Amino acid sequence: MANLEALLSVALDLTTSLGAEDRYRRLLEAVRQVVPCDAACLMRYRDGVLVPLAAHGLAPEALGRTYRAREHPRLDILCHAAAPVRFPPDADLPDPFDGLLASDATSLAHVHACLGCPLRVEGALLGLLTADALDPRAFERVDEETLSWLSALAGAAVRTSQLIDALEHSAERLGLVADDLRRAAERERGAGLLGTSPAMEKLRDEIALVGPSDLTVLITGETGAGKELVARAVHAASARRGEPLLHVNCAALPESVAESELFGHVRGAFTGAEHHRPGKLEVADGGTLFLDEIGELPLSIQPKLLRALQEGEVQRVGADRSLRVDVRVIAATNRDIEKEVAEGRFRADLFHRLNVVRVAVPPLRERRSDIPLLAGHFCDEARARLGVGPVRLTPAARALLVSGSWPGNVRELENTLFRMVLQASRGVPRGAPVVVEPGHVGAGLPSAVAGRGSEAPEEAPLHTEAPLHAQVDAFQRGLIQRAVAQHDGNWAAAARSLGMHRSNLHHLAKRLGLR
Repeated sequence: MANLEALLSVALDLTTSLGAEDRYRRLLEAVRQVVPCDAACLMRYRDGVLVPLAAHGLAPEALGRTYRAREHPRLDILCHAAAPVRFPPDADLPDPFDGLLASDATSLAHVHACLGCPLRVEGALLGLLTADALDPRAFERVDEETLSWLSALAGAAVRTSQLIDALEHSAERLGLVADDLRRAAERERGAGLLGTSPAMEKLRDEIALVGPSDLTVLITGETGAGKELVARAVHAASARRGEPLLHVNCAALPESVAESELFGHVRGAFTGAEHHRPGKLEVADGGTLFLDEIGELPLSIQPKLLRALQEGEVQRVGADRSLRVDVRVIAATNRDIEKEVAEGRFRADLFHRLNVVRVAVPPLRERRSDIPLLAGHFCDEARARLGVGPVRLTPAARALLVSGSWPGNVRELENTLFRMVLQASRGVPRGAPVVVEPGHVGAGLPSAVAGRGSEAPEEAPLHTEAPLHAQVDAFQRGLIQRAVAQHDGNWAAAARSLGMHRSNLHHLAKRLGLR
């Protein structure tokens, strides 16, 4: 009965949350109840070497040693055995623990009774469990079945501890890597908020105010103005900064997969749903979810998103129960969202739920004094990515950039500067300074700025009595038409030349009546 209770305690320990040291200690306590021994040792096996993990009844120096199996015949026999082994008391093989039993006062006598259990899981040797006694007849009443059960449970205990240790080590490492990557990303992304203009100082003040509030934020601004960077800055200023910030581009979500992407699904919910899958709202639990281009979210999905925001619950597609989530939502759009609501393309109730706090990102033309600073940053990035020497802008080129209209804002400035540096580096020896002249600016700009730096005709002025949004739409319509024509109707190539994702260009063209 005592043996069964000891074995049961080992089995129960497999399901408890124990550290490796405690698990091994309790295992040896159970061994002592099953096997009347003076000493017991649990050893890990790796590449022919046995290392003690825990011991009872052995001298302290025994734990500090490593034991090569080929140098210890008894250990070598155990390593090749498929079942527990009892060595005869009169066996002439040296015992690795001769003279190392703590109960041996003289430290000279040889061990008389010795047995060992190879610890195997799925055929692989994990280690050994040994027991030693000074009484030659100590193990005579221990049956083979008990030893087999003890061997199997001890192997499972060692395997469990190894897996837990490996998982904890991996989790710790991944956590440190993730922290480093997040900090590096924040440093890199922070450069996108460069600027000392009054408009940028006001934006930073708003971020500092809104960030810690944990309120839902709606970021508005033109394409390429830096809405994603503002969202990252808001998250970094919040109490959730140690948790993930997930990004969902609503414009790139086909209606057929949008619900699964946001809310997840269960296996069998639809054709192709072979596994359970959490949605972005569930994965972002505890952190922040950034819904970029929220104005593009299909109307059919908007009621479910509204419920998730109001109730803090999400329900996977095909599931019969809801899950509680704690997520801060930051949304962004380049559309006139009030107009979208008025025309029935966006739900009013969802708009009011998102529009708790609004942060407007200023267009680049409203902070022209920041253009030289941004240009310097992008030139340095171009130098690193293109592998060229130091990049320098001439005063004339810098002035030309500052005078540009920049309908694509900071993103257009970045793409333009990369093209400028590439053009200016033509024929320049590797490592030599690259000097960007006004002519290179003209080669890089598809807009009215190019005309100012070359003999190209100027664009027709947009200073009319038409409303601002109508002028902007007309300007964007002209840019898209020219880009598509220049690339012989290839919309993908036109999107690349405009520094846009292809799906965003299609959506914009559709809104402007070009498709």
